[in-house]
Amino acid sequence: MTTIEKPDDRPANPNFSSGPCAKRPGWSLAVLDGAFLGRSHRAKEGKARLKLAIDKTKELLGVPEDYLCGIVPGSNTGAFEMAMWTMLGQRGVDVLAWESFGHGWVTDVKKQLRIDDLRAIEADYGELPDLTEVDFRRDVLMTANGTTSGVRLPDYDWVSADREGLVLVDGTSAAFAQDTDWAAVDVFTFSWQKVLGGEAAHGMLILSPRAIERLESYTPQWPLPKVFRLAKGGKLISGVFAGETINTPSMLTVEDYLDALSWAESVGGQPALRDRADANTRVLSDWNAVTPWVENLARVQATRSNTSVCLVIVDDQVTALDLDGQAAFAKRIVALLANEGVAYDIGSYRDAPPGLRIWCGSTVEQADLEALTPWLDWAFATAKAELG
Repeated sequence: MTTIEKPDDRPANPNFSSGPCAKRPGWSLAVLDGAFLGRSHRAKEGKARLKLAIDKTKELLGVPEDYLCGIVPGSNTGAFEMAMWTMLGQRGVDVLAWESFGHGWVTDVKKQLRIDDLRAIEADYGELPDLTEVDFRRDVLMTANGTTSGVRLPDYDWVSADREGLVLVDGTSAAFAQDTDWAAVDVFTFSWQKVLGGEAAHGMLILSPRAIERLESYTPQWPLPKVFRLAKGGKLISGVFAGETINTPSMLTVEDYLDALSWAESVGGQPALRDRADANTRVLSDWNAVTPWVENLARVQATRSNTSVCLVIVDDQVTALDLDGQAAFAKRIVALLANEGVAYDIGSYRDAPPGLRIWCGSTVEQADLEALTPWLDWAFATAKAELG
């Protein structure tokens, strides 16, 4: 196979990483000029900026009035760990795991919290577990969107309305891009550096009234680090959900998140962000439909992510290689594109099958994805020619 000519057009923004993700269109350092810096985050003005971030988040996501939203340490991981450590242990736990982060939650429940009554309901990369196996008398943990597999929940219709346990959802690559049925969710977490292209370090923790009741009525048997404590003396520490963060936040990062939220409002809010992600994903889907060397890792259309699109190489010469050879081939495609300044950080996640992972969230421009696809073909042809 001979190489093909390099395409003429290049993406204006080559950042297709699945986290941290591309900054919103038009972003520059100038948007941080008004950041509340050099002052205490506990000052009146600092708390007001933090509370504004919480209020705008709830409004954009359509979070019910009686749900609480707080800014917590440690990005999405910290937020989800906080929920697990403070709420689990009262009853058995079902964990849905079909990609790296779901499997990580299984490990934490089993080896760190040491909850014996644990059921891991698992599926291979590219598949979704059998949702009918879930027992809603138990606490249930899951990801809304498998960032490392590109497999998402099709909906929340299968979640029991009269459940006894809590439903904890890691929503970090779904927030602002996929609809959430809040009546089916008790805990929802995400981080700023995903769909809105914010910066890292902070996570968002959203709690239903049922989750709040658990916090106030149940005390885990294990010690809780200070950064995980959400209740004291049987009462919720309400300040966490009003801008009084547990530890010192980066006010520069807060200002950047506020800018992202304002941009989201300006383009039409959550419905518009979802539509942008859907349109971006269609670019890759349409290209994939006429491209024989690649397939979507997610096998079922209804469960394909509209943010983290994961692709596997199905060319016969490549699939005939051993796993290390397939991984090396995919990495060569990634390197060729990075060397050309066309696409950065699009290799599959380290635990996932070898391939490509391209972020299609709302901060990515459709025109950039349209410019990228010819380059994907060029990189594949070039790497295959090197195989001989």
